[in-house]
Amino acid sequence: MRGPDAPGVAACWRNKNMFKKILIANRGEIAVRVIRTCHDMNIETAAVYSEADRTSLHVRLAEEAYSIGPAPARESYLRIDRIIEAAKKARADAIHPGYGFLSENPAFARACEDEGFAFIGPPSEPMKKLGDKIEARLLAKKVGLPVIPGSMEPVTSLDMAKRISKGIGYPVMLKAAHGGGGRGMRLVRDEMEMGFAFRGASSEALTAFGSSVVYIEKYIVNPRHVEFQFLCDRNGKGVHLYDRECSVQRRHQKLIEESPSVCLDQKTREKIGALVVKTAVAAGYENAGTMEFIVDPEKNIYFMEVNTRLQVEHPVTECVTGVDLVRAQIEVASTGSVPWRQKDIVQRGWAIECRICAEDTLNHFLPSPGRITYIRQPGGTGIREDSGIYQGWEISPFYDSLLSKLVSWGRTREEAIKRMKRALREYCINGVPTTIPFHSWALETKEFLAGEYTTAFIDSVFIPSLSIEKEGGERMPAVLAGIFAFWRDQKKSSGLLSVTANHEERRRERRRGYAWAHSGRREAVDRFPGR
Repeated sequence: MRGPDAPGVAACWRNKNMFKKILIANRGEIAVRVIRTCHDMNIETAAVYSEADRTSLHVRLAEEAYSIGPAPARESYLRIDRIIEAAKKARADAIHPGYGFLSENPAFARACEDEGFAFIGPPSEPMKKLGDKIEARLLAKKVGLPVIPGSMEPVTSLDMAKRISKGIGYPVMLKAAHGGGGRGMRLVRDEMEMGFAFRGASSEALTAFGSSVVYIEKYIVNPRHVEFQFLCDRNGKGVHLYDRECSVQRRHQKLIEESPSVCLDQKTREKIGALVVKTAVAAGYENAGTMEFIVDPEKNIYFMEVNTRLQVEHPVTECVTGVDLVRAQIEVASTGSVPWRQKDIVQRGWAIECRICAEDTLNHFLPSPGRITYIRQPGGTGIREDSGIYQGWEISPFYDSLLSKLVSWGRTREEAIKRMKRALREYCINGVPTTIPFHSWALETKEFLAGEYTTAFIDSVFIPSLSIEKEGGERMPAVLAGIFAFWRDQKKSSGLLSVTANHEERRRERRRGYAWAHSGRREAVDRFPGR
């Protein structure tokens, strides 16, 4: 597997004026990821944690750890004052925000600047400019990036929303101007749906991001989601690290990513990459960022938005370029300079990432917190696993359901897929349902194997029962255990096992079918440890 010592990259690293201590303003696997790179660079780390994360892995790995409040994020990880206070106590030189929480909050970046801490991310002003989806669309259009038809100003009323939508044609998508992650978004198919959708998107945007401002884009039916990683410095120099495909999604949130994208040819890749850098430099951007695009069925590519932070899926870019992006972030924040020219960045091979989440694939991917009673993690050639979990850890209901990121690299896409299938067969997490069965199923579909999937992949192709059948032989013990649990509960309630139930009782038993599967998974954990 490639790494930061790849040819043409290692010679570019410098260690001048490096930070001595970094506070990581995050939790879970990304906090662990940042801590490990800091340790590689001989930089001390300070962690922060809520009451729910007192025993988390990132707390154990950091040299220091500071409590910042109760479990709810708004009382801990979203409290700028408490994180700044922790950084002062730790005497940190810099703060790394990870992703999520405050990572794209200009007020947090400004607070770090005002208090004398280096913010390992973009400065507050370009973050504010590109984090505002409307501002970003205006800048992208000015530079020459193709932009999805839609509003170039905030949509402030229902009448305005109807007028703009009628002009570009339904269906349209309402989007929060200051957020992401699928929140504050509503698909509107006709004018009759606009009232409810406009109120819902505005309300959700206000709750999630503190701003009710929304804008409208033409909805592209069955698109692909492609993004470009870039890195800029304070001298106006930038490079792109090529593309990633992120089309396998549920609720507008990604589950599988790969690099490079199957749907881009090299000419388009180079052209869009150059425009990405031009746009970022024009905004005065510094550090790592990502520009997201959608590709329609005719392969027209359109700018969508900028993520002014490190992405969850950054490992696939690291694998194909040999660049440690967290280290690059720290280097750029410390020295003020990007250490490469564009010709130094070369894609080699293929990488795939599967997000392993504590979610129930049988029940619309609903989050499923609980305790991990057993874990067996995969390994071998071409496999990388970034996680913040361990056996016995309690998954909190207060945060994102992401447990780990499983990454494979191969010389070809076919080799990367084969290695990922093998790793998924080896990966075992008991105690909570996870997305491992889904990933095993997805990598067997003809759509994924042919590289012909879109963002509609899950809605149009996924069949939950088939996903469960791919659990590597564990389905039958789980089902048997579930049946046992069901009959045991029946015996407790009635004093006997009824085999002559009337028609109504039989109907109720059929409706309990899902409960059998749910109980089966729980029972299988206890009765078949290590499977």
